[in-house]
Amino acid sequence: MPMPKDELQHEYAGSWRTYVNSLEQAVQKLEADIREASEMADACTSEWCQATEHVVDDLSNALFSISEPRWANAEDSAKIKTLKRRVHDLYADYRAASRGGNVNTNR
Repeated sequence: MPMPKDELQHEYAGSWRTYVNSLEQAVQKLEADIREASEMADACTSEWCQATEHVVDDLSNALFSISEPRWANAEDSAKIKTLKRRVHDLYADYRAASRGGNVNTNR
């Protein structure tokens, strides 16, 4: 019979990984949206720019405020680091797209 602590920790781990995976999907979708917008002339209307900047800010806040649990493994830690780097790069891509420039697609 599993100990209640082990059972709870397993549930926490599953929920935490689901949350991190959801953040990863949001980053992927936003990357695609920004890439698409950078390819269109005058895509960055003030409304689009404001909305995108808010989403980037929210993702950034969510990722940089995550506290890695003590039971997180090396793969979990690497994923968080990678997502933090990606959201940082995403902001640079957003800024380039908002100025009518091209984004870096070599990442």
